[in-house]
Amino acid sequence: MCEYSMKKIIIILPLMFPVMALAFPFEVEKQFNGAEIAVDTLDLGNNMASVSLNNYGSRAAVCKVRFRNGPEAPRTRKARIAAGETAHLTARFNSTVIKMRVQVECKQD
Repeated sequence: MCEYSMKKIIIILPLMFPVMALAFPFEVEKQFNGAEIAVDTLDLGNNMASVSLNNYGSRAAVCKVRFRNGPEAPRTRKARIAAGETAHLTARFNSTVIKMRVQVECKQD
């Protein structure tokens, strides 16, 4: 009797946990042109991506981020980042993202 209950728990327990979504991969291409920028990527669900730009330099920087998701039109976001500050840029797509390609281009201001 105890063995049957244990098998039942082992089978039912995983079904009680929500299904975890898998993160999509990022491919990042960087061109900083003298700006001192750190790039961090994050997926925000199955159709939204985020890029955080941290300016650890002593001068402000102007950055342009281009998000590409296969067949959809690319989304471009721009930010001016003061020295020591961080900018968070996001893009939403209509279809599920399989692989996100991101181009980051920055220059000192």
